[in-house]
Amino acid sequence: MENPLLAFTEKGIYCEKAKVYLDPWKPVEKAIISHGHADHSRWGHKQYITHKRNIPIIKHRLGDISATGVAWNESFVVNGVKFSLHPAGHIPGSSQIRVEHKGEVWVFSGDYKAEADGLSTPFEPVSCHSFITECTFGLPAFKWSPQKEVFQEINQWWSENRVEGKTSVLFGYSLGKAQRLLKHLDPSIGKIYTHAAIENMNEVLRSFLTLQETVRITKETKKEELRGNLVLAPPSAHGSTWLRKMVPYETATASGWMAFRGARRRRAVDKGFVLSDHCDWAGLLSSIEATGASRVICTHGYSDIFSRFLREKGYDARTEETQYEGELTEINPTSGAEN
Repeated sequence: MENPLLAFTEKGIYCEKAKVYLDPWKPVEKAIISHGHADHSRWGHKQYITHKRNIPIIKHRLGDISATGVAWNESFVVNGVKFSLHPAGHIPGSSQIRVEHKGEVWVFSGDYKAEADGLSTPFEPVSCHSFITECTFGLPAFKWSPQKEVFQEINQWWSENRVEGKTSVLFGYSLGKAQRLLKHLDPSIGKIYTHAAIENMNEVLRSFLTLQETVRITKETKKEELRGNLVLAPPSAHGSTWLRKMVPYETATASGWMAFRGARRRRAVDKGFVLSDHCDWAGLLSSIEATGASRVICTHGYSDIFSRFLREKGYDARTEETQYEGELTEINPTSGAEN
């Protein structure tokens, strides 16, 4: 396309007409931010615009920044270009960014999922001509079970460990996944303890979300207190000396990557639960179809395979390189996306 409304540059996705970037990965003057994960909301921008629920999240992560919050479906105009934010269903405060100029509409999805999780504002398809989509799990092999079934498995695993006198250590990234797990854990089984990184984020989110009671693990927490109970921890805690206090324990990871055979073994955990905050293959296709878009730009994930399939379906589809990581942190705990 000549002079597209949104272009992919070395700094990020750029709207030249508005002089605004969407989730840029290098410092810019003005950035519209889809959500609080570190690969989408980076430090160094002069001005941040995001959903009002995402303000406390990114300020917790980035410190003293200049940030403006807007509501869902609230239009704002920058240099003649109309923008609005719409629920992405990915994590609390996550948005799709709608961009309109002279009747042409683009939507940047950020990260999103089609299944309502009971915590985040559910994904809403937004009609557009061009749709920028992630492809984190853009392979037919990825097919999620209803989350109700997954949480039955998780609570059963915890219950069995409690009977055996073991601590259940469940890994999930600190923003989004941990709170989704917390939302659906059964407190009648026992107490829910948290790693400091997760509890710090819980404290931020409790300003606008109702979360179950948790107990922060500190240096004073004794091993006997944890036995039979459940500990929520970020993936970065796996293999650390911090876990010594949990002995005897069983570990589990909740991630879309657990759908891959051998993923649990490679992550060296005792149990894997297939639970993702991204769409599976069918969710991606149904969400794209619901937008009515004819042009689809595929970014992070299995973008080549997914865009090829879309072209076979009649879409004008292509790929673009970004620095977004999707759920990479689940298989690479040193990645920044978890924070």
